[in-house]
Amino acid sequence: MVQDSAVVALTGVRRVYGSGESRVAALDGVTLEFPAGSFTAVMGPSGSGKSTLLQCAAGLDQVDEGLVRLAGVDPRGMSETALTRLRRERIGFVFQSFNLLPTLTARQNVELPLQLAKKPARPAEVDRVLAELGLAERAAHLPSELSGGQQQRVAIARALVTRPQVLFADEPTGALDSRTSREVLALLRRIVAEHGQTIIMVTHDPVAASYAGRVVFLADGRVVDELADPTVEAVAARMAALEPAEDGPAGAGPGDFAEAAAC
Repeated sequence: MVQDSAVVALTGVRRVYGSGESRVAALDGVTLEFPAGSFTAVMGPSGSGKSTLLQCAAGLDQVDEGLVRLAGVDPRGMSETALTRLRRERIGFVFQSFNLLPTLTARQNVELPLQLAKKPARPAEVDRVLAELGLAERAAHLPSELSGGQQQRVAIARALVTRPQVLFADEPTGALDSRTSREVLALLRRIVAEHGQTIIMVTHDPVAASYAGRVVFLADGRVVDELADPTVEAVAARMAALEPAEDGPAGAGPGDFAEAAAC
C-alpha cells in the first residue's frame, strides 16, 4: 500500500523491452516507496534495471504493468506537455555530465529552469541557492572557469532552484575525483537533512551509496535487498554477491537515463 508520505512510489511495476527470444524484463514486479525527506541509493549489476527504475519513476518512460505515483500524480496517460510541466515544476535532475550551457554564467545556468517554466526570476531565491552551495563568489563565472566540483554544484543548484519535490541523480559523482566526490555527496546529504529534500540516486560506487540513508539493490529487474544506514563495507559485500560470474551472460539495459531525460 502506498503511504501518503511517499513522494515517489512504484507498485508492481513491470517494464519489458524487445520480443520473442530477445524479450527482457528490465523491471519485473518492482514495488518501492521513497518517503519525503529520504536519501535513497539504487545499486545493482549492469543490466539490473537501475536506469529503467529511474526512468519510470521520473515519468521519462511508461511502464507496461503496475502503477507509478510521482509527486502525488500518476504520469500514465498524461500528455507530453503535462509531463514536461510536471518535470519542470516538481522534479530535479542531476547527471554525471554537468550539462551546463557553456555560454551562460553559473547564475544564468541556475536561473534557466525558472525561465523555461516562465516563472519570476526570484533573484533572492537564486542568491540563496548559490550561497548554500558555496557558489556566491563564482556566480559570474562561466563553466569553463569552474572546477569539476563547482560545475556539479551549479548543476545541483539549477536542479533545486524550482524547489522540486524529488531530485533524481544518475551517477552524480562519476566524473569527479574522490575528494570532490565526497564534498558533493556530503552536500547532497546536508540538503536532505536541513531542507527535507527527497533524493533518489543511481550509483555503482559503494562509497557514494554510504552517504544515503538507504540502499536498494536490484538484480534481474527485481528488488533483492535493502540496507538502512549503509556502510561502505556492507554495500561492497552485497554488491560482490550480486555480480554475475565473468563468463556469465551480459545484462541488457534499456539505454542511458541522461539521454532519455534530455528528450
